[in-house]
Amino acid sequence: MLRSLIAALLAFALPAAVTATPGPDVVKFLALSAPRIALEHVNVIDGTGAPARMDQTVILVDGRIAAIGPSANTPVSADTEVHDYSGYSVLPGLVGMHDHLFYSASNALQRGTGNVLEPGVMLTEIAYSGPRLYLAAGVTTLRTTGSIEPYADLKVRSRIEAGLMPGPKLDVTAPYLEGNGTAFAQMHELASAEEARGFVEFWAKSGMTSFKAYMHITRAELAAAASEAHRRGFKITGHLCSVTWPEAIAAGIDDFEHGPVVTDSEFVAGKQADDCPNPQDRQSSWLTESIDGPRVVSLIRALVAHHVAVTSTLPVMELHVAGRPAPQRRTLEAMSSAARDSYLTERAMLDPNDGSSAVLLRKEMQFERAFVAAGGLLLAGPDPTGNGGVLPGFGDQREVELLVEAGFSPVEAIHVATENGARFLGREQHIGTLAPGKCADLVLVKGDPSARISDIENVEIVFKDGAAFDSHRLIDSVRGQVGIR
Repeated sequence: MLRSLIAALLAFALPAAVTATPGPDVVKFLALSAPRIALEHVNVIDGTGAPARMDQTVILVDGRIAAIGPSANTPVSADTEVHDYSGYSVLPGLVGMHDHLFYSASNALQRGTGNVLEPGVMLTEIAYSGPRLYLAAGVTTLRTTGSIEPYADLKVRSRIEAGLMPGPKLDVTAPYLEGNGTAFAQMHELASAEEARGFVEFWAKSGMTSFKAYMHITRAELAAAASEAHRRGFKITGHLCSVTWPEAIAAGIDDFEHGPVVTDSEFVAGKQADDCPNPQDRQSSWLTESIDGPRVVSLIRALVAHHVAVTSTLPVMELHVAGRPAPQRRTLEAMSSAARDSYLTERAMLDPNDGSSAVLLRKEMQFERAFVAAGGLLLAGPDPTGNGGVLPGFGDQREVELLVEAGFSPVEAIHVATENGARFLGREQHIGTLAPGKCADLVLVKGDPSARISDIENVEIVFKDGAAFDSHRLIDSVRGQVGIR
């Protein structure tokens, strides 16, 4: 009686999560539907980086976490639906910080001559398959980190929030802040700092909540965009080239995408102001740069001193290394036939004798370890572009696995992919870790990712605000669709 009373009082003290009534296209993916659910005998990986806690009970009430404690003495009320998940683990929903709603579906065809064909590289919006795959893989919150169909992205967010389609919570990034010289047909090219400021103003009023600078933006345009974004309470990240990382720090950037090994042009000999050097020169400049050398150490110190985050996107870098990653059946089955053919063609064209990409991948891993050791905020995301081998959701899981390969412990890697993203978004009081009172955004996986990080792929149920989504049903619903819709 006392145990039931304690549980009831605890639940009563928690505010209910605000969620829309799910429509028929959401209900069909729900695995559980009770307002009070207890997950018993699970391992808890709480997202803080602390060791996993074994044989725990997690109680979810009205969309929030009501209690977490040892199964032997955590009270469960009689009106709670109880599930024994011995041999399973729960972790926070992943917070994907470089998770587009588009995809590079036909790179091999577009680059068939070795050059970009007119009118430029075309990217495919995957507003249907993308959100489902992200959610199925355990991504409950994401930043789109650049848009090529902004109104589609905004509509996806509104439909998800209205309960009309399944998907994560979205922080929608505006179209790219790009300068003159882009290779992408769907990107606008800014002409001045004044235009950059107006661009941010327009898209902020349209509902965008973050901004991203791209490879050919100028220093003046970046500074104007950052100033306007900050004036409106938003952050700006960047995948840069024409502007070096130190120049961008001075301009007020909040985050860098991909890490410096492929995007920071500061060490290129003869670098011209506001000019993007060719990829070979950028990569060569980092091939000879030591991560513990004075120039990189100085860069890391500047990042930490100015509170600038770095988003790790190791999966898209891995695609440049011959033979990596090992093809997965689930990935190939999710792709459309054309997207699969394009990916396999580009994969086969990688030179197995070119070891530079493997060196750069390893160097990026070393940089990320050094950055975190110095106190930097590392974020995580896969970037589903490149040659098409990185898919939404599956790529987020691969990112965590590659962080472990980089030298982080499994719980540290999960911390990067959960709490760190929540902190950057300013939502750490609600998501990113597992604790009573927080949103019931969590992932149930078979096995123990704290011991075998590959178990993070064994997702069974994904809870978003307490709604329990069947991962397998979501994946089945987009089989053969990635690259089409």
